[in-house]
Amino acid sequence: MDANIFKSLQALSSVEIQQQQSHYVSDDIPPAAIDLKASHDYKVPVINNEYFFRNCSVAIRKYNRFAPYPLHTHQFFEINYMLRGHATEYVNGQKIVLSEGDVLLLDIGSQHRIDALDTNDLLINVLFRDRNISLDLISHIQAAKSVLYDFLINNMAADPKPGRYLLFKNLGNGNNEIQTTFDDLITEYYQQRDFADTIIKSELTILIARLVRNKQLPEPATSPTQKLAIKLLDEIRQHYQSLSLETLSNKYSYNKNYLSNLFHKVVGKTFSQALTEERLLRAREAVQNTTQPITTICHEVGFSNKSFFYHKYADKFGRTPKEDRQLINSKSLTDTL
Repeated sequence: MDANIFKSLQALSSVEIQQQQSHYVSDDIPPAAIDLKASHDYKVPVINNEYFFRNCSVAIRKYNRFAPYPLHTHQFFEINYMLRGHATEYVNGQKIVLSEGDVLLLDIGSQHRIDALDTNDLLINVLFRDRNISLDLISHIQAAKSVLYDFLINNMAADPKPGRYLLFKNLGNGNNEIQTTFDDLITEYYQQRDFADTIIKSELTILIARLVRNKQLPEPATSPTQKLAIKLLDEIRQHYQSLSLETLSNKYSYNKNYLSNLFHKVVGKTFSQALTEERLLRAREAVQNTTQPITTICHEVGFSNKSFFYHKYADKFGRTPKEDRQLINSKSLTDTL
């Protein structure tokens, strides 16, 4: 990170000077930033979108130290990054201790408060207002890689309700690519050079993608049937091109019908549906990222019937393979500026 920016973050703000003396919050957020109707509905203060995003799409702030920040919620997505030191935060009533390098993602509607930070604690807040970006998006991106991910995320996630959070331990400190992305985000925001907002939005997209890439899956369930179902899903992930239920029944020494019923009961879809979905996901990745003929892709991922492949592809993704490829190819750099 730029040395001058880091020095400015360490320096005491006027609010921090007041809080250091009184140990009571001297909030720099005006009353007009509070959504009164939403606050009444949620029974806690709700910060609206307009205050932080009047002139930009992403806001980056340092949490003011020396006083506890009261319980609140907001209508935008928030990332807390522990740049230095430690912080104790309470999200939806659950205590979370952040150490240097930790990253906490708060979904829209999460209620949280923060204990007083000390002199050497620097907690950076990254806020962005796109309501289409939420923890559901992160799960969807990862789940799109495999039906195994889809099962583990959707059926074993601890809390499927809105207002969730995700905690990444020690990623910013131990993972150079994430630390570098945060440094670039913070530096670009505070320097405010030409095209800063465009670059910041791009860096934020990179950050989310890198966090998804480093997200650990939930621990697998311990019941024998779930363990077996996960093994079968992993077989699909690895051998989707030519796998059959008969092959698996021979490998694991189970009756084919028993295995089929167990899979359907635990996973919530038939073996054939899961296998087809895996092949479609792999096909789409090739359609969007290679120049292989679509017929070749169809056969390589395991479909023998081209018409069936086209029908299922359009049914799942809302476009034919050809339309999907044309849409990707039509996008240019200027579309993002």
